[in-house]
Amino acid sequence: MTAPIRFPRFFVTSPAPCPYLPGRSERKVFTELRGESADELNEALGRIGFRRSQTVAYRPSCLDCQACVSVRVVAGEFKPSSSQKRTMKSNSDLVVSECRPWATEEQYELLRRYLAARHPGGGMAEMDESDFADMVEHTPVSSYVVEYREPGVGCEPGRLVGACLTDVQGDGLSMIYSFFDPDIEDRAGLGNFIILDHIRRAAENGLPYVYLGYWVEGSDRMQYKVRYRPIERLTRGGWERMPEDEQKRLIGAATGKRRDAEGAALPAKDGNQLEYKLAD
Repeated sequence: MTAPIRFPRFFVTSPAPCPYLPGRSERKVFTELRGESADELNEALGRIGFRRSQTVAYRPSCLDCQACVSVRVVAGEFKPSSSQKRTMKSNSDLVVSECRPWATEEQYELLRRYLAARHPGGGMAEMDESDFADMVEHTPVSSYVVEYREPGVGCEPGRLVGACLTDVQGDGLSMIYSFFDPDIEDRAGLGNFIILDHIRRAAENGLPYVYLGYWVEGSDRMQYKVRYRPIERLTRGGWERMPEDEQKRLIGAATGKRRDAEGAALPAKDGNQLEYKLAD
């Protein structure tokens, strides 16, 4: 006799100010992830637009706004732009390691520098080391931390310059939260490189997608997500590929540059600005 499947109970948060679009409010629907079926539930919910934060899966449920759109990169068909190729080349010397989801002091100090430079007034600005450990370690699903280090000397590991908390799903990698050193002037595009590396990892492992969380048209800090082609977005009818012409237009608006007929653009500033909140 098989055990009965536990249907999750869903809850709704009270309205709160939207962190992406001024003057709007946000509301979320969420459920708890626990037990032996946590991986399966997290994956099923991820396919319909939920994100994970510690032991909770959530998605926007705003009454008068549908601006938050789940997006994912089609890893096996990804074609890097000229600027993305330069980013991959300039950071190809980094030593990349998959680590168990265990928070370290080194990771936390890197996060503090990143937040101070990129999100000084954000929701994570007051996060202490215990909060960070909770974010990384309280996971009921298959997760790891990908670390990016400069080459070491002898047996000594190099300096940590980037990290990403990542969930492993049956259909891809879900980037929960990434952060990097904002002060390395001679190593441009670290945030973009972390995404590019996840796309490579997914493709090499036969995983079709890299989930980037929510894209919010009208929010400048979320526009970097449309730079990865091809990309799919979740609609009322399911996942649909964004038309190439529309994506070129959005990329042009995001980079602030004129584009030629092939969609080529000058290198843009690093755009990896994920926000953690109940995680993206």
